[in-house]
Amino acid sequence: MRGIEPGDTAFLLACTALVLMMTPALALFYGGLVRERNVLSVMIQNFVCIGVVGIIWVFGGFSLAFGPSIGGFIGDVRTYFGMHGIGVAADPTYAANVPFILVFGYQMMFAIITPALMTGAFVGRMRFGPFLWFVALWTIFVYLPVAHWIWGGGFLSQLGVVDFAGGIVIHASAGASALVTAIYLGRRPTGDSGPIPASLPLVALGAGLLWFGWFGFNAGGAYAADGLAAYAFTNTMLAGSMAMLVWMFWEWRDAGHPTFSGVLVGSVTGLATITPASGYVEPMAALLIGAIGATCCYFAKYIQSWLKAEDTLEVFRAHGIGGITGSLLIGVLASPTINAVAAGGRQLSVQAIAVAIVVIYAVIVTTIILFLLDKLSKLRVPVEVQREGLDEPFYGESAFALWGMKSSKPE
Repeated sequence: MRGIEPGDTAFLLACTALVLMMTPALALFYGGLVRERNVLSVMIQNFVCIGVVGIIWVFGGFSLAFGPSIGGFIGDVRTYFGMHGIGVAADPTYAANVPFILVFGYQMMFAIITPALMTGAFVGRMRFGPFLWFVALWTIFVYLPVAHWIWGGGFLSQLGVVDFAGGIVIHASAGASALVTAIYLGRRPTGDSGPIPASLPLVALGAGLLWFGWFGFNAGGAYAADGLAAYAFTNTMLAGSMAMLVWMFWEWRDAGHPTFSGVLVGSVTGLATITPASGYVEPMAALLIGAIGATCCYFAKYIQSWLKAEDTLEVFRAHGIGGITGSLLIGVLASPTINAVAAGGRQLSVQAIAVAIVVIYAVIVTTIILFLLDKLSKLRVPVEVQREGLDEPFYGESAFALWGMKSSKPE
């Protein structure tokens, strides 16, 4: 038996910290993209996911995702409840070379950022109390089962589905659910022309930290400081770079000029698209994946328009379409010299089946959660508050006034 490797442990500790950093980075990214009146409302939604999902992960969440499988659909909640049996000894089922408690921590960071991704779709439209319940229920009934199906030994993994770092488990599920939530909550008040970025430098800082954290997000999936991690790391960089340029090209063609926000969003689409494939493809294929991903995400605006969905920060396009596209491209571009997965008709078929199942499941369950919460405690923010913004009415603070950058609103 290999035993715990100090180098691999140190590597995964760093990756775990990087993935946690992505949630505050996402808060900066989203916060900078929205109007000044809603900066804090979207940032607090991101940060609070750390608390809500972290506690769920300890008390049953990790068990449901990674515990012994019950019929291939869900893990046994009793096995690791309250961190029972989770210590420094390695568990060869998941990683024989690092402490099992580190696997617990690394996967917790993935669970935390997944519901946070959705917040950009419904900026300024969901009340905070119901939002807390939404995060908890969505994590329990959507994220945990899907994670078990693919990463925890469930029926999709048994079918041969692969997802190196979360294209299906994270991006497809969150993207589909974000779209449903945006549609359910309805459009913003008439006359609201859309998001006017409060601070593009804030967006740039968030995007840069997201990209930095994404190296841990993808490379950490190797659970070792080895060649596979090096491939995932390199592929992440190349896909993000290519996607940035391709998105800029399409935007330049359509608008007559590039935009800084477009450059930043374009890079994120590439990072999302390479995520599921990062540990299965050659670097040259990663460049192609970045180009295809940016193109698919860019033109998904027509799908969103057809659905009449008010997805404020394009979560469905960037993450949903990106995750789906990358997951399918595994079946087209995977190389057995990188990992034990080869491109081909069968792999493409099982990837497509997994995408369809997860998207349909996420849509149905998310709709049920929204309906029940709306009946118990109205979800939507009143129209007059939406026009004013949520920051001061709901949280008693103003993002830029805190820093002396803007005078406080007069009484």
